[in-house]
Amino acid sequence: MNRIDRLFGIVTLLQSRRYVGVEAIAEKFGISIRTVYRDIRAISEQGVPISFEANRGYYIVQGYFLPPVAFNNDEANALILMERFLTGFADRSIQKHYITALNKVKNVMRSQQKEQLEFLNEHIKFQIPSRLQNDFEYLSAIQNAIVCKSILRIDYEKENGERSCREVESIGLIFYAFSWHLIAWCHLRHEYRDFRVSRIKKLHDIQCPFRKSTHIPVADFMNKLPVDY
Repeated sequence: MNRIDRLFGIVTLLQSRRYVGVEAIAEKFGISIRTVYRDIRAISEQGVPISFEANRGYYIVQGYFLPPVAFNNDEANALILMERFLTGFADRSIQKHYITALNKVKNVMRSQQKEQLEFLNEHIKFQIPSRLQNDFEYLSAIQNAIVCKSILRIDYEKENGERSCREVESIGLIFYAFSWHLIAWCHLRHEYRDFRVSRIKKLHDIQCPFRKSTHIPVADFMNKLPVDY
């Protein structure tokens, strides 16, 4: 990667995160810490307001507008391929948001690129097993509950048909055994539980903050999964 491409890459990385550490930039682009400092100085000299916060890293000053980043053909093609994967590995809410985001991306592409994407879209197909038909619309709401630390009220049906209403504190989403699973603290059972998202019949964010002060990392829960796929 030449230096110009690397500088654009660093700007893109800074746009995508709130803070980016020096070590993270060095590892991402395979450069030394000293080179990171030089590159950041070069970007700043071009008028991009980059600041630094101790123990967090670099960031672009809020309110500064950067023009849309251009996509090359390989990057655009990857986005189209991921749209096909989403039909099997995401629910209707995520698919809807992805399509909206993809349309925004297409708006900054050249006319020739748009024509190529439309052509490619007609020539990529994805045969989805029936077990991957995620015919629900909860993942986006669950993601928001995880980020905002708000309690969800769910109507849940077990495999034996037994139904119950739960208030849960969501700590993560895990895709395993070909299904999405909500990992959450259940106020009914007073323990962490694994809820298969496809068995949730109703879901409502009650806009109340978590009542439990601390939660285990979702990575710890993954170590207890019953299967390795």
